[in-house]
Amino acid sequence: MTVYQLDPLRDRRWTPFVAGHPEATVFHTAGWLQTLHQTYGYEAFALTTNPPGAELTNAMVFCRVNSWLTGSRWVSLPFSDHCAPLVSNPRDLLSILDWAQWESARLHHKYIEIRPRNSTVLRDSTANLHCSQDFRLHLLDLNPDLDQLFRTFDKNSVQRRIRRSEKEDLRYEEGRSPELLEKFYHLMIMTRRRHGVPPQPLAWYRNLLHLVGNSATLRVVSKGNVPVASIMTIRHGTSVVYKYGCSDERYNNLGGTVLLFWRAIQGAKQSGAQVFDMGRSDVENQGLIKFKSNWGTTDLPLTYWRSPKLSAARDRRWPTGRRIASSFLCRLPNSCLTLMGNALYKHAG
Repeated sequence: MTVYQLDPLRDRRWTPFVAGHPEATVFHTAGWLQTLHQTYGYEAFALTTNPPGAELTNAMVFCRVNSWLTGSRWVSLPFSDHCAPLVSNPRDLLSILDWAQWESARLHHKYIEIRPRNSTVLRDSTANLHCSQDFRLHLLDLNPDLDQLFRTFDKNSVQRRIRRSEKEDLRYEEGRSPELLEKFYHLMIMTRRRHGVPPQPLAWYRNLLHLVGNSATLRVVSKGNVPVASIMTIRHGTSVVYKYGCSDERYNNLGGTVLLFWRAIQGAKQSGAQVFDMGRSDVENQGLIKFKSNWGTTDLPLTYWRSPKLSAARDRRWPTGRRIASSFLCRLPNSCLTLMGNALYKHAG
């Protein structure tokens, strides 16, 4: 079966195809792909069995990540929690995967990586793919009314904290203004420092707000004039995705983050969304998994796949290197931390 390449940022079929596909998310949209290109220079392309000019009925989108530091590869998609192949026919999917692996090998790329939300089709296929990372994905069904949703939340860690935060005289703001972005990024630097990693460049968030447009929302709560917590959500179709969160840990007892999630869930419900996607959690981060599960979410397995498989020695070296780097990064001043983020993230996609 012939496989064709198309440019999703120029092909007029792409946006209506994504808008009408039930498995499409914000990570498939032209706005997300433009943000990846404008910030990091990644070139997006899609593979399909539909010839040029024909109606687009299937596609799988990738970005070319060309890096002298981490190697060249095709990723579907960088900095995206998940990105399902928009292909319903297993035969079409296998043709696309076979072609991608063959072409990537011909170009001497390090690997291809795909991040499907549902791996059933891949496990059942004969594609030469290997599990590279495992996560948990947390989805909240928004179909019940708000009172019912609230009752599904854990009484101690969520319900009581929401009620308490509403009594703390926290100032709530939402929107997409430069002022809110400045508060958000200030908190993001603090949070990434705690985690021992540099923040993504400010340009990434600025471009995302501009190119995704009104679909993206920043929410910030402050105590007096001090921002204490912030999150970013993005809407696509009937789903709202929680993508980024950050806080000043000195004020965590005020429950600012819990209040922001509750406001975001209320806003999503009132806008007609049916699913609130709370994002992925590393399988080893039991604290984060418990936090998201306490909101009454459905906890699903999320697996990333690569071809070819990386060596076991390389897999063992990565956690050790990450721990060493984290202990060093958490001691850097903000200016150095942001400079490192500006320099390194384009190699990390």
